[in-house]
Amino acid sequence: MSSNEVATQNPAVPSLGPDRHDAGLYDVAVLVPCYNEEHAIAKVVADLRAALPAATVYVYDNNSTDGTVEAAKGAGAVVRRESHQGKGYVVRRMFNDIEADIYVLVDGDATYDAPSAPAMIGKLVEDRLDMVVAIRVDHEAAAYRLGHRTGNRLLTGFVAHIFGRAFTDILSGYRVFSRRFVKSFPILSGGFEIETELTVHALELELPVGEAKTPYYSRPVGSASKLSTWHDGFRILWTVLKLYRAERPLPFFGAFGMALIIMSIGLAIPLVITYVQEGLVPRLPTAVLSTGLMLLAFLSIACGLILDTVTRGRREAKLIAYLALRAPGEERRRS
Repeated sequence: MSSNEVATQNPAVPSLGPDRHDAGLYDVAVLVPCYNEEHAIAKVVADLRAALPAATVYVYDNNSTDGTVEAAKGAGAVVRRESHQGKGYVVRRMFNDIEADIYVLVDGDATYDAPSAPAMIGKLVEDRLDMVVAIRVDHEAAAYRLGHRTGNRLLTGFVAHIFGRAFTDILSGYRVFSRRFVKSFPILSGGFEIETELTVHALELELPVGEAKTPYYSRPVGSASKLSTWHDGFRILWTVLKLYRAERPLPFFGAFGMALIIMSIGLAIPLVITYVQEGLVPRLPTAVLSTGLMLLAFLSIACGLILDTVTRGRREAKLIAYLALRAPGEERRRS
């Protein structure tokens, strides 16, 4: 199926057009992390192979207890295993193992639109981007639960407030990457918060990224979601806070320092007034507490300054590793 035919069948994404790069000229790897998706994985693999006939589809099984492995093999995927439970561990293993020019990361639950992949790849290559994120446009009422939609909007707004420019759908599991993004990204998360880490990494280094609208569908009958709205939502929020502490230490510790300074001054004002009027400090424990809070405030700000210097060095090291690889659009072509 050609890229123009894909765009005709899927008006939600732009056509590759005659002036765009042909995805078949590049070594494309499709990465599908999978856990107990027996009812969906065969369709996912078949649709991806139809949309990207020259690509290799890799399914990484994450300790499935059903027939996921057999279904994936039967559909023509290259099946491998990752024993550490969690999507983050699987993505880390895939990024480490697979060598390619362009990477397509998609969930194995058959909710994402496989025919959108060529257009996303075309956007990545033509615009010389490092990551293209699919914006989910639900075509069925049950596809995108209200709790997940609300949580996604709240987390997206929170990330935008902390890191500035943000994506429309930071929790999308459908993404296309350049080689140099994949091979220079240090994955630390182990679960579903991997999407947040990918987003923050791109924003922190100010990498060239883009978005593309794609249809979003309900799971097949018999397939169940592995996401817990509250549990995974809090895990993702905690990940955002940890990334904020790691990537923005001066504002993070500076905010604590300013809060302690305000508390210290609030406790000290009555003592100073009493001392000026009477020449005495009648509440010595309060004076000691005020002094201690002020010392902690300066210590917190000092830690923020030191860690900010360390973070700058880490960011420079990430950029050096990133720039050492081939730029988007310069990946090796097939012979």
